[in-house]
Amino acid sequence: MTDAQETAAASSLRTTGGAPPDDGGSTATPVSGAPTPLLEPREGIPDVIADEEALAETIAAFAAGTGPVAVDAERASGYRYGQRAYLVQLRREGAGSALIDPVACPDLSGLGAALSDVEWVLHAATQDLPCLRAIGMVPTRLFDTELAGRLAGFPRVGLGAMVEGVLGFVLEKGHSAVDWSTRPLPEPWLRYAALDVELLVDLRDALEKELDRQGKLEWARQEFDAIASAPPPEPRKDPWRRTSGMHKVRRRRQLGVVRELWETRDRIAQRRDVSPGKVLSDAAIVEAALALPANVHALAALNGFGHRTGRRQLEQWQAAVDRAKSLAEAQLPQPGQPVAGPPPPRAWADKDPAAAARLSAARAAVSGLAEQLGMPQENLIAPDTVRRVCWEPPAAVDTESITAALVELGARPWQVEQVTPVLVAALSD
Repeated sequence: MTDAQETAAASSLRTTGGAPPDDGGSTATPVSGAPTPLLEPREGIPDVIADEEALAETIAAFAAGTGPVAVDAERASGYRYGQRAYLVQLRREGAGSALIDPVACPDLSGLGAALSDVEWVLHAATQDLPCLRAIGMVPTRLFDTELAGRLAGFPRVGLGAMVEGVLGFVLEKGHSAVDWSTRPLPEPWLRYAALDVELLVDLRDALEKELDRQGKLEWARQEFDAIASAPPPEPRKDPWRRTSGMHKVRRRRQLGVVRELWETRDRIAQRRDVSPGKVLSDAAIVEAALALPANVHALAALNGFGHRTGRRQLEQWQAAVDRAKSLAEAQLPQPGQPVAGPPPPRAWADKDPAAAARLSAARAAVSGLAEQLGMPQENLIAPDTVRRVCWEPPAAVDTESITAALVELGARPWQVEQVTPVLVAALSD
């Protein structure tokens, strides 16, 4: 068995396979027998922390705990506006598990400060960090079990698959997409939430062993440090351009309708605190943009604006359409988005055949290296980084110049070390 499996076994946790591909040093033979369903948290379902007194007690308990802290957050995507957290789950040795209501306790900066020097264990950290940051919880050190699984070569890296494959337990995942803004939260949902952090530290320990066995532990640490130190992302420019189905919209006047409807919908969704898609679908926005309806009656005949849409709602959507129709030509959005950096790769053959040849060679080289290392190509090096180097390569392609280019583009030291030789060879050819 792998070191990851041995770690699990040492914790009295049975493994059932799901290990990384055999690299010659692993004997990752699945243990016979079905995985064990994990039905209840070890100490039962904790009470939800929903007042300052209980929060203060929880902060003290977790500050006095030992080892890493498992952290998770539940959002209400598809139900509420934005990506705020509606439940925060934690578990730490010596403190047990905690479920905190960030609606009742919106400032968790005290908890974040108490755990500032502790390693946080998250699964798919980049998904949870924005909503945790908004309530005052910002890690300085972290371990991302999903990213660790990718680097270690696991074929399935969802939390359920990882817990089952590495630790031999089955997590019930039936409540992942529920409306976590519901109050009070049903007991089955709370059980599910508590179980999500129940084995996260055990999984972290097993994956650390496996990464160390493969010689990738330092690589993972560099990746985790990069996530923890990354600044909040800049607000997206022209977010309306991400409307699903936008590829059908060609004319600038139609683009203006998409923008007006999208921005109107966004204001309404924010005011009502509901998901924008519950106010008006993307398909309906595109339909109206293509049709350019002359009046409310014509709008009501379009898909997405049927009999269930009230007269007042129809009037507000038609008003948005009319605003776009009345804009001067200079006020209309331009088709496409300004692109920073190289053009889309599909256009390279026409724009710069030599660059297209470089990209083809570089992609093949990076793909081959990723396969050798047993990890997804995008985790070995960002595809955009490869494109930028190939579009504007250094005047003299050598180890020093490619290293400098990769560093400037934000590649981590381990990535530079691994990728530079294959890029030098590919671009030299």
